[in-house]
Amino acid sequence: MSTTATAVAPLTIQDAEALVAAARSAAEAAGVAVAVSVVDAGGHLLAFRRDDRAVLIAGETSTRKAFTALQLDAPTADLVDAVQPGGLFHTLPTALDRPLLFIAGGVPLHRDGRLIGAVGVGGGAPEQDHGFASAVADSLV
Repeated sequence: MSTTATAVAPLTIQDAEALVAAARSAAEAAGVAVAVSVVDAGGHLLAFRRDDRAVLIAGETSTRKAFTALQLDAPTADLVDAVQPGGLFHTLPTALDRPLLFIAGGVPLHRDGRLIGAVGVGGGAPEQDHGFASAVADSLV
């Protein structure tokens, strides 16, 4: 018996640019200056936006958030209960007794149930960043 794998459309530059624009609009509506990064399933940066009002670290952080979300393949919201409070950086206990570092605000992107990339937002409070990233991730068709 042979099975045929169903092709899943990859994340395109047009998708990434639309995600960046949507996150920017949501953040601006909330009065927050953010940086937004989108990476594909290979971890390659497809689109990036940094507002001059946002500090440079927000841009670097948003990229790390996207990479981290891609590596975890789990929405930040699923991990929130296990997070230690104290800012953007959180440590999660693991079964191996080694802490797992992640940054709030990174959300994996899926299409047809397959991981195709991740979006990261930086510049606001962790809850805001995660909210902006989640909202645009949910808009991806």
